Amino acid sequence: MIDHIIITVSELSKSKEFYQKALAPLGYSATPEYTSSSTKAKGVGFGVEGQGHDFFIQEDQANIAPYHIAFRVPTREQVESFYMAAIATGGKDNGEPELTPEHGPDYYSAYVFDPDGYNIEVVCWEPA
Repeated sequence: MIDHIIITVSELSKSKEFYQKALAPLGYSATPEYTSSSTKAKGVGFGVEGQGHDFFIQEDQANIAPYHIAFRVPTREQVESFYMAAIATGGKDNGEPELTPEHGPDYYSAYVFDPDGYNIEVVCWEPA
């Protein structure tokens, strides 16, 4: 089981704004900014209230490898809301919300590239 993930971003304020708006439809909110005691990098965490923070961004030279990060949500409406929020805040389209049965009979997802080019997906596995 994965507890959390940290990615590096080139501009913390820009990425923080993107993720605050894009992840809000999923129920995510941001922590106050912090400075890592081990790396001295500035960062911010995101998570659902009462469930802890599982996604963190830290400012450094972004490692734009073919990273793909997927967030699971319980409704298709959240997939659509994420996509609209992410595009509205500067995300680049990488796949509009749609059913993709090659991944599973009820696999409904959308994809955007964040400000640094990371491929961010939101997926719902529930039937319509």
